Amino acid sequence: MFRSSNPVLNQDHINEAIGHSYAGTNTMTLQGTAIKTSFLVALVGIAGAVPWTLIDPMEGEAANMQYAFPFMIGGMISSFILGIFIYFSPRQSTWAAPLYAILEGLFVGAVSAWVQAAYLTAAPGIIFQAVCLTFGTLFAMMTAYNTGLIKATEKFKTGVFAATGAICLVYLISFVMRMFGSEMPFLHDSGVIGIGISVVIVVVAALFLIIDFDMIEQNIKAGAPKYMEWYGAYALLVTLVWLYLEILRLLMKLSDRD
Repeated sequence: MFRSSNPVLNQDHINEAIGHSYAGTNTMTLQGTAIKTSFLVALVGIAGAVPWTLIDPMEGEAANMQYAFPFMIGGMISSFILGIFIYFSPRQSTWAAPLYAILEGLFVGAVSAWVQAAYLTAAPGIIFQAVCLTFGTLFAMMTAYNTGLIKATEKFKTGVFAATGAICLVYLISFVMRMFGSEMPFLHDSGVIGIGISVVIVVVAALFLIIDFDMIEQNIKAGAPKYMEWYGAYALLVTLVWLYLEILRLLMKLSDRD
């Protein structure tokens, strides 16, 4: 069976989970996964309010930007490490997924505050727009999947998987180039090509949700155990955070052109 392009929805974990479940007892449900996803998203928002409040981005240039870097680096590294732990120990997601959401919230909150302070004059509503577009995209993709408008066929999955891998490779190369004082051409530019690249990445991140929906549905039909609701919610959160950050990057580029 095809493996999801989202590594945290690896088919090996699904097969392992199904192997530990028993028919008719505490199995994964769509409602349970939706509730847990909403809970994790709420935790991200609550945790994100901490760096946002400390930085106070609505002060613009007078914001307390000294708090941004520690929260961004600390939240990013700690959530990355915990994410790896959840990947290899999906059974622990019952407690690890909420903790991951909190750590991710600290990172996202700091990034959002930094962007809001930097674009307070040029785009005062940039964070609100990014949040609305992220959830709007989520519900649009959910509707497209439920109505069969977009189907997670094998060709579709292969295409999204390949595109996601290419994006990861480009970001990795860009990171290495920055370490040596260089920049990846067009990737961070606010020109037509740079904006076009961001649009493509946003589209890929949105399509990523379709694969996640499909894998969760198949997992539910297969009778995966209850703890996989937390694992599925964690997987969706990973995609949503990626989508939000890419939409925010796109809005920043568009604002730079004004």
